[in-house]
Amino acid sequence: MTSAQPTVSPLRQRMIDDMRMRQLAPKTQANYLRIVREFARYLGRSPDTATVEDLRTYQLHLVDHGTSPVSLNAAITGLKFFFEITLHEPELMARMQPVRVPRTLPVVLSPDEVRRLNAATGNLKHQTALSVAYGTGLRASEVVALKVTDIDSQRMTLRIEQGKGRRPGHRGR
Repeated sequence: MTSAQPTVSPLRQRMIDDMRMRQLAPKTQANYLRIVREFARYLGRSPDTATVEDLRTYQLHLVDHGTSPVSLNAAITGLKFFFEITLHEPELMARMQPVRVPRTLPVVLSPDEVRRLNAATGNLKHQTALSVAYGTGLRASEVVALKVTDIDSQRMTLRIEQGKGRRPGHRGR
């Protein structure tokens, strides 16, 4: 018994192909597709029929519905990819500018709070992962991908093979 595959529109397939050609991360691809789908739902028609005014009113719609600056910028980035790369119509995005994201300082835990947090984990492996993540500022996915060979104890650095955007990097003390 075979299940029917949902049909993908030629426009959606073109966008998928454009993202694959540029080797965007799977999560980025899924987000961009979701963003364009939400825009099409807002429009009530195919997104390739949108005008500059449609994009402007959509951005106002997102702002009016309390969309955070980070989410608003993500929507702009996804739509920018769609209109500039997939449709070859960069002029439609010319008036959509990213919004300023307020920079906030991270919460810094006291040494006692760090000890209590670490003690709350159940085993040595989890304590080590948590200590490395907190001490270096690595993302969880970066900590999980670490190998013993990534540690340079002479220079007190870690080699990060696949950071965000698949960029290699180093983290020191």
